Amino acid sequence: MAKILLFANTDWYLYNFRLSLAKELRDHGHEVILVSAPGPFEPLLQESGFRWVSFPLSRQGINPFYELRTLWRLTRLYHELGPDIVHHFTIKPVLYGSTAAHILRIPGIINSITGLGHLFIDPEPITRLLRRLASWLYRLNLRGTEVIFENPEDRKIFIEWKFIKPEQGHLILGTGVDVERYRPTVKENDPPIVLFSSRILVTKGILEYVEAIRILKKKGIHARFALAGATDRGNPASIPAEQIDAWKQSDLVEWWGWQSDMPAALARTDIFCLPSYREGVPNALLEATACGLPIVTTDTPGCRDVVTNGVNGLLVPIKNAQAVADALELLINDPDLRRRMGSAGREVAVNFSNIKINRETLAVYSLLTKSPSGR
Repeated sequence: MAKILLFANTDWYLYNFRLSLAKELRDHGHEVILVSAPGPFEPLLQESGFRWVSFPLSRQGINPFYELRTLWRLTRLYHELGPDIVHHFTIKPVLYGSTAAHILRIPGIINSITGLGHLFIDPEPITRLLRRLASWLYRLNLRGTEVIFENPEDRKIFIEWKFIKPEQGHLILGTGVDVERYRPTVKENDPPIVLFSSRILVTKGILEYVEAIRILKKKGIHARFALAGATDRGNPASIPAEQIDAWKQSDLVEWWGWQSDMPAALARTDIFCLPSYREGVPNALLEATACGLPIVTTDTPGCRDVVTNGVNGLLVPIKNAQAVADALELLINDPDLRRRMGSAGREVAVNFSNIKINRETLAVYSLLTKSPSGR
């Protein structure tokens, strides 16, 4: 059996998206160590029976001396822990973790590209410069590693830009959803409730969602509009808490805040909206489809891997508040269409179950060790 280390930039990410994988690896007899920056989810990870190791990490930092020191600290940590396999998630863990693993000649390196993120979306000059640096680092550090992508477009980009060879890239659509925990419920809301739930980031389409609400309210469309999630101070695209409060005070949205029980929040909801600019495969959409909700989202990588336009939801162009408003208006005014799309979405969600996704991920592990999948 192997000692396996899972490293992400936040404990929030490990708890919400990779705990199921960690448990699956443990069930197959492996020792699993979780590494992330400290945060409020640390106790929950440890209560799940895992060893969690704190590794402070500046997600926005670009000071070269600090970043080199971070790499040195991480290399020391990997040397102390002595893993057989390291699995990295999110940009800095992928880049720095792969460098440390190469230095120490750790035999198994897996990198999950969870979406291209702010660094590859933002057009600002400083971001473009950092993108060129990150591209060089990807090309250098992904050599000799197994790389998992959540959508085919991201895999295609990494191959075309020569970050990886085709045989390195594995396509696994998302991190999976617990279809037993997330289930459809009977809705009796009058008026219907529309929910946006995500990290409150510009790149998640929050500004378009709010503008769409303004458009619909001016037209006299009768619905409730809710916003759930949390700000993310470590992300430059984060919306300030003061702005959220201003939206709430102006009666544009109901502010539900962070939801520890998302199945309960989705049980209150009739329509789910996430007009994101780009995703890996968003768990928010998977959870909503599993709960039998019709979706309004964007025709962009990741989102269109979950939603088929006219079947289980409506796809709109990115950064187009009017299109978001038109799609929401159609669903708000047609409860039969909501039910049909919700039922179709539940069937889609079964194909993204965490059992299936974990099985596909273990198949990648099996390339590095003889028996994580029991073979």
